[in-house]
Amino acid sequence: MGVAVSKVPDLRFGDLILDETCLFARRNGQTIKFTRNERALLLALTRNPHRLMRRARLLDEIASESDISDRNIDFLVNRLRTKLGDSAKSPRYIATQYGEGYVWIAAPSPAAPIDAFLVIGASLAQQAHPFSQQTSSLLAQLGDMISVGVGGGRKVVVAENWSAGATDKLRYLLQMSFLAGNDHLDCAATLREMPSKRIAKAFRLRLDMTDAASSTAELGRVANGIVGILSQGLIDASTGLGIPEDEPLETRLHKASSLLSASNRGWLASGERLERAREEDPLNADIALQWCLHLFARLVHTSPFGVISLEERYRIESEIDATVLECLPAIEANPLLMLTAAKLLYFIDRGHLDLSEDIAERAFARTADFAAALPILGQLRYARGRFDEAVGFFDRGIAIATPDSNLHLHMRVLKSIAVLASGDRASLDTAVADAARESPHCPRDIGLTIGWMVASPVQALPAASADALAAISSAGASNAIEYLYFTSARHLVSEQARANVMRGLITHARRLHGEQAIPAFVLRSIGSIVAA
Repeated sequence: MGVAVSKVPDLRFGDLILDETCLFARRNGQTIKFTRNERALLLALTRNPHRLMRRARLLDEIASESDISDRNIDFLVNRLRTKLGDSAKSPRYIATQYGEGYVWIAAPSPAAPIDAFLVIGASLAQQAHPFSQQTSSLLAQLGDMISVGVGGGRKVVVAENWSAGATDKLRYLLQMSFLAGNDHLDCAATLREMPSKRIAKAFRLRLDMTDAASSTAELGRVANGIVGILSQGLIDASTGLGIPEDEPLETRLHKASSLLSASNRGWLASGERLERAREEDPLNADIALQWCLHLFARLVHTSPFGVISLEERYRIESEIDATVLECLPAIEANPLLMLTAAKLLYFIDRGHLDLSEDIAERAFARTADFAAALPILGQLRYARGRFDEAVGFFDRGIAIATPDSNLHLHMRVLKSIAVLASGDRASLDTAVADAARESPHCPRDIGLTIGWMVASPVQALPAASADALAAISSAGASNAIEYLYFTSARHLVSEQARANVMRGLITHARRLHGEQAIPAFVLRSIGSIVAA
């Protein structure tokens, strides 16, 4: 089925995790069990935090048939403290108000952030209590139905009495509220896009609590409606760039990620076809952006050792610039084309960083589980010096991509650039150089350049790598430095970060070929940091 349906977890107080029903607690892998009266006491205290609970009130919570010692509240509190590892003199959980009662003083720890495609946030009003257990079961059933319908490993979380936290990440929120009648449960369900909170659909349900088959059918009706909306959103996110509309959704999403990856060499061979298509339909923004991806591929999928003059690069990037800017109004409703535009504007590095961020973030807000968005979002983060966030995006991409695939290697290379730029060479995955050199997806010359980029500047190159760098001559080394700078370093706002990315290749090229191998404009961009 592929999708986890989970309930928002229990109460957490530091290293102590209380089951939401207070039947037990966990600490450091150990389970702490509570008696019925200890549980009743815990429930009364934790549901009234920082409020004085008088002994008489607590006594009312204890079963009347309990052992006489259990009806001694002070004795019961001390027994509970022992299990919790608490102290009356230095309390962390239960403080004594002498002569009056007890106060629960522990502040709950922040809940772990939710990262999900859909959160089912249920508000269980006091009036719904007669059916609380059945309601929880129905919510889980609805979550299962939706998760099966959307498929593809998209996480669905069921969260009772939940409110969104600042660090929660979700693409959709299904807000549900309940009101109990004599033998039925009325429900209002509102599906919202996140983070905009735009209402996509609202439903009303009437669940007959005496007829399980009827309730299941009603849940199925709503689940089908929700799945239809979610699926259409995913289809919209994978529309464009020539992706066939009749292909299965997961195939479309995979193709979208591949087509938008900088490692996709397919655009290089599509020039003549796209040129004809542009002549036939010059106002088609989709075709225009595909043409720009072809131009992009001509700059990226070329031998780093060959010559692309600065004039030719300027001409190509100027065409990309003008074409993408012209297309922007026409692509506002298409997340995939928005990501394409953001990627191209970022790459040409013509002062569009703010614009690229805005376009990419708005597209990502509509495609939050979309692997195609991860490379550009990571690049935008490391351009700003937010390296940990960048690595987080690349790690997500690495986890999603098929191992040893083109996209998987691309994500590893991008992560290496982010780590290099941050200056944290100790965390660098140097094995990416071997992976690039051995990958059938990576041309030999580009693989060598990746190896020189990640190579330590204070250690000699391996013999084979040094021989390859020597063999390309001073001119080839200079071209490789230009290639690395234009593809991977110029976008970084920090001069230090640019220098960190360029240091390895420049250092080894200088050792083998002298100062004439280092382009002057690259040195000006990275200052004196690698100038000597």
